[in-house]
Amino acid sequence: MAILLSLLSAWAYGTSDFLGGIFSKRVPPWQIAVVGQSSSGVLSIAAALIVGGSPTTHDLAYGALAGLGGGFGAAFLYRGLSTARMSVVAPLSGVGTALIPVAVGLATGERPSSVTLLGVVLAFPAIVLISRVSDDSPAHRSGVLDGVLAGIGFGLLFTCLGQVGDDGGLYPLAMSQITSILSIIVTAIVLRQSWIPRERAAWKATMMGPLGAVAQGAFLYATQHGLLSVVSVISSLYPASTVLLAAVVLRERVQRWQGVGLLAAAVAVALVAAG
Repeated sequence: MAILLSLLSAWAYGTSDFLGGIFSKRVPPWQIAVVGQSSSGVLSIAAALIVGGSPTTHDLAYGALAGLGGGFGAAFLYRGLSTARMSVVAPLSGVGTALIPVAVGLATGERPSSVTLLGVVLAFPAIVLISRVSDDSPAHRSGVLDGVLAGIGFGLLFTCLGQVGDDGGLYPLAMSQITSILSIIVTAIVLRQSWIPRERAAWKATMMGPLGAVAQGAFLYATQHGLLSVVSVISSLYPASTVLLAAVVLRERVQRWQGVGLLAAAVAVALVAAG
């Protein structure tokens, strides 16, 4: 169950990121991030009220911290996707997204089986291979920075969601979505960027809401069925969805080493599932 939920999370994240990159090419990415996260927030609040739960202060606090990281990550991810190649920015963000929660999980005593650990280790070079592109243009270099910053933010998101208890329902997730919006707005103000969605095209990002809500919800439930160090790695393979969609829809060329990375990612998932 944890593996299936993690794969669902990865697919939803990757598809949402692809749409975010498309929309951010015409509208400032900060506006896309605000609309997208707001849409996810509305759905998460509605789902939380339906599902119910008894969240503790601990759960809500970690939900809030997760949102701060998620908002920060989303803002820089969309900025990078709007100026650089999707096949550069998204995979780089995946490295940080996986590395931080894996380190926390192992440091707090998680001990995956040897087969599972082999899959986790293989996932990192898979992400690196997917992200390797021969391009030294200014757009590429700025995309690398945005990808790294996004990875740090998403790594914090995954780590904090992994600390939420089983009885909290989806309320911590709703809290996460609310604080993520505030995080995006504050970051945009500090960087003096336009974040108020005044353009009609910005509201297309509402279709990202269901994907974002599914991605985070699936990850939250996955951590309740499996180890954070394992679930975070599988969910961090979301760049594969983004790269494949970019190749099919935008005709971005998938390099040979990226193909090897995608194959390695599939093997990593198989090893984790077998373990």
